[in-house]
Amino acid sequence: MAPGNPLHFPSPLRLLSYLLLLLTAAATTSLAANIQHGVVRKPVPDFPIFREAPAFRNGNTCNNDRIHISMTLDSNYLRGTMAAVLSILQHSTCPENVEFHFLWARFEPQVFTTIKSTFPYLRFKIYRFESDRVRGKISKSIRQALDQPLNYARIYLSDILPGHVKRVIYLDSDIVVVDDIVKLWEVDLQGKVLAAPEYCQANFMLYFTDLFWKDKELNKTFEGRKPCYFNTGVMVMDVEKWREGKYRAKVEAWMAVQKQKRIYHLGSLPPFLLVLAGDLKSVDHRWNQHGLGGDNLEGRCRSLHPGPISLLHWSGKGKPWLRLDSRRPCSVDHLWAPYDLYRPNTHAFEE
Repeated sequence: MAPGNPLHFPSPLRLLSYLLLLLTAAATTSLAANIQHGVVRKPVPDFPIFREAPAFRNGNTCNNDRIHISMTLDSNYLRGTMAAVLSILQHSTCPENVEFHFLWARFEPQVFTTIKSTFPYLRFKIYRFESDRVRGKISKSIRQALDQPLNYARIYLSDILPGHVKRVIYLDSDIVVVDDIVKLWEVDLQGKVLAAPEYCQANFMLYFTDLFWKDKELNKTFEGRKPCYFNTGVMVMDVEKWREGKYRAKVEAWMAVQKQKRIYHLGSLPPFLLVLAGDLKSVDHRWNQHGLGGDNLEGRCRSLHPGPISLLHWSGKGKPWLRLDSRRPCSVDHLWAPYDLYRPNTHAFEE
């Protein structure tokens, strides 16, 4: 531009036209990037959305006695947790008496909001489990999911729960209850610290390595006991006895041994077995129709065990919500589906 000539700016109207043109071009590019083979892909939200559950009310025979249930909260298993909570409330005579105590490893406001919006009337509290309490004590197992610190939170229930909670039912997130939970709550512990379903027909020796069984000092652990496998995903715990008997320290002591010697392969279960196998109150097998998730490596389909059922448990690698979503469910997964509150978003629609 020659010196002395005045500057000429585009009119406001022309500037606006340029801006609209740029925005239109950007939007067209974005839309084109999301169109493949005639399918428009909508944005996928970061967090699952659940339908609001109906309100469940107490029957006429209910008193004010609380039933305390503890579960962990993990965003990866949240869909299972929501189904489990619904099943418990739906089959309970006194659902308003049930109080949930959730444990999480980190503060996730979306999880809290989801529970409140899905179960507006639910009695629940959430407690922070400090992962550092176990992080240095965990040994690698055969499946990564078993190595997560939150999987060990059940060991610390007596340290986390408030003092007025004298007894608690601990449940895994991959279960549904099809009976009144009060029947499990009222099991007679007969002075024991723990009640759980036992499986004495299982080969107990397989839960520990040859190194354990060949060590003369270590295998004395079970002297005077008749140890049987039990599943720690369904337990009734006397919280006071657990605290007074220093069972947490006993379990931790075996975890420390495992760090020095490879005496077992499976996460948090074996140290429980070392401390309590053969010294707990056995619960009817109807309260743990277990193994529905298959084995720990491949998660193959399994059929129901014969007998009455009060609780279905997808222990193992396969989880019903994942298999249903993949459209390759096992037949038992259809027993879980009626309790699924997940509201899938439309990820794509055909033009």
